[in-house]
Amino acid sequence: MTPNRASLQARHRSVLPDWLALYYDEPIEITHGEGRHVWDADGKKYLDFFGGILTTMTAHALPEVTKAVSEQAGRIIHSSTLYLNRPMVELAERVAQLSGIPDARVFFTTSGTEANDTALLLATAYRRSNQILAMRNSYHGRSFTAVGITGNKGWSPTSLSPLQTLYVHGGVRSRGPYAALSDAEFIDACVADLRDMLGQTRGVAALIAEPVQGVGGFTAPPDGLYARFREVLKEDGILWISDEVQTGWGRTGEHFWGWQAHGQSGPPDILTFAKGIGNGMSIGGVVARADVMNSLDSNSISTFGGSPITMAAGNANLSYLLEHDLQGNARRVGGLLIERLRAVAAGAAAVREVRGRGLMIGVELVRPGTDEAAPDAAAAVLESCREQGLLIGKGGGHDTSVLRIAPPLSLTVAEAEEGAAILERALREVS
Repeated sequence: MTPNRASLQARHRSVLPDWLALYYDEPIEITHGEGRHVWDADGKKYLDFFGGILTTMTAHALPEVTKAVSEQAGRIIHSSTLYLNRPMVELAERVAQLSGIPDARVFFTTSGTEANDTALLLATAYRRSNQILAMRNSYHGRSFTAVGITGNKGWSPTSLSPLQTLYVHGGVRSRGPYAALSDAEFIDACVADLRDMLGQTRGVAALIAEPVQGVGGFTAPPDGLYARFREVLKEDGILWISDEVQTGWGRTGEHFWGWQAHGQSGPPDILTFAKGIGNGMSIGGVVARADVMNSLDSNSISTFGGSPITMAAGNANLSYLLEHDLQGNARRVGGLLIERLRAVAAGAAAVREVRGRGLMIGVELVRPGTDEAAPDAAAAVLESCREQGLLIGKGGGHDTSVLRIAPPLSLTVAEAEEGAAILERALREVS
């Protein structure tokens, strides 16, 4: 490690929390980026397959977004929600229309955590209940309330919560008691489990679920599971919250929102979003039916949510995404990348499964010859990729043994092949 990096790391450790994790044995400082690449303080170039945790959605230093931010900053940066805000109204109109939720209302926040926190406030107020159904292996944010519904113990530092949370099975297809079943049987078993749980509760407010679990290792149920869940929930008026913080905006390729893979019974009652819409700017938000959104009977504002500068970025970024069909690119290039990685996995004993859709891909590692998770192997692959000029992420259930691959949606075929080749070499080293 260079002296400058060592000094910065020491300063980081002396003033920031111990639980604020850093990637790599020798952490890097990223100083600038362009397209699908970033550079560190030592001048080394990396192909970025993680996008600041799925947040740089279109490209680094995208000129259209940079221009919009610069122009808005030259006019006014901040005003709060106490004043009319044209960029916020414009983005809200577009998000409401794209959400698929009828008579939708939009509330902007500064993060996905805050968006989920707001969704839980709305659901519990609307239903007058603090009981929440969440999925096992889930992750919904860092706040006290969001931690209380997170089913991944690696990201849940306390059992204390203002909510009574019950965890439902179904978010992980290839592990657990129903893994050996067919997709149809798996869905039937999960629905039966849900019905059994509801038979022992009273007045549940909502089910919150990620269509594809992000931190949990890019796991997902068979298509249609949440549609079946929705049918059961409707019987008792229970709301469905779709956490689209990582799955929204076309990342999965096949759909604009993750819930659309389960859309047979219609859209969710509440949808949360964040990350990619700002392409790095702090935007989160909630979309809900008007009767749900307007159910709060006290005043509320947001000081920083919907700020003019972040809304300008969101509008420019969304326009670029739609005009350049980045959802289609995620489907095409992501499909090629998944098949390439599956071919690599066939010759790598450490790989248990390559899964995902679009540009949201997980590579689960195990100890060769077993079904036992291999977090050490995942850490080793992460290090090897960095050394070879590729940035990826990691996650998983209780073991952090899944490589998380989520490049900007403008990824080219050549860049996908370049990244896959680096991953192949890293996996061969581990295997």
